[in-house]
Amino acid sequence: MTFVWGLLYGVGAVVLIAGGAVIGVWWERKVSARIQMRLGPQQIGPAGSLQMIADVPKLLFKEDVLPTAADKPIFRYAPLVVFAPIAASMAVIPFWNGWAPLDSTVGILFFLAVPSIGVIGILLSGWASHNTLATIGGLRAAAQMVSYEVPRSLAVLSVVVLAGSLRPTEIMGAWQWWWVPVTFLGFVVYLVSSIAEMNRGPFDLPEAESELVAGYFADYSGMRWAVFMMAEYGAMIVAALFGAAMFFGGFNWLPGVGGLAVFIGIATVIITAIMWAKWTFPRLRQDQLMTFCWTVLTPMAIVQLVIAGVVSLWL
Repeated sequence: MTFVWGLLYGVGAVVLIAGGAVIGVWWERKVSARIQMRLGPQQIGPAGSLQMIADVPKLLFKEDVLPTAADKPIFRYAPLVVFAPIAASMAVIPFWNGWAPLDSTVGILFFLAVPSIGVIGILLSGWASHNTLATIGGLRAAAQMVSYEVPRSLAVLSVVVLAGSLRPTEIMGAWQWWWVPVTFLGFVVYLVSSIAEMNRGPFDLPEAESELVAGYFADYSGMRWAVFMMAEYGAMIVAALFGAAMFFGGFNWLPGVGGLAVFIGIATVIITAIMWAKWTFPRLRQDQLMTFCWTVLTPMAIVQLVIAGVVSLWL
């Protein structure tokens, strides 16, 4: 029975991420267009909303190119190693009062640890191509993702300290509105660190087109390339949902379906902020990227953890 529930969750997570990616691509095109004083997609469907319906078949029917010098088995399956941990991490997010697909006593650690497995997939995808630029992109991604996990984890731990639990459903049950101002610094650290972990601009050095063509997935095409894109948008959706739940109370603002609507609305605002950052700020240099992590975000996260500790003792 456990296998059946796991299978159903896997199918549901893939469908949710795939659907979210389709909507997310359209929404990002609109957001970037507004920032650049354009209209964005507008020809296919109302406001161009059906543009991705045309793009998806194009990706499905594109040739699946396999480089001659590539390590073929690793090259083929590396995209799945990137995507699967992101889909799995969604399991511990509480979508309803007292309910999450996987209600684990260490759900916070699960959420912080499991997506890190994706680093292996990125390294393998870059190395398997036997392409120098792809390999450099994979190494950059590994260094970046491992480093930014530190401030991200510390920021989330501030909420754990206030709730006194690592179970996400218990954190949501203990959540109070005044946690928003108390943990806002931690949310900023979490948001910026999450953008860096997704390898999105302005932290997209692993796939910097001006230097590395497309980085670790430069040699991928068709459906395998689409899996990388699904992983990126899936990571954005998962990070936004988790941030909306832990730092902003998710469904706690209203009862019933209204609470779920507020939860999704907060997550949408966070996703829009992530998109805005990509199309607004210039890409950092590699030295600036690492310096920002260790000398700015990590101290900020430690300060937030201290504030949460003082508040929890005071209460």
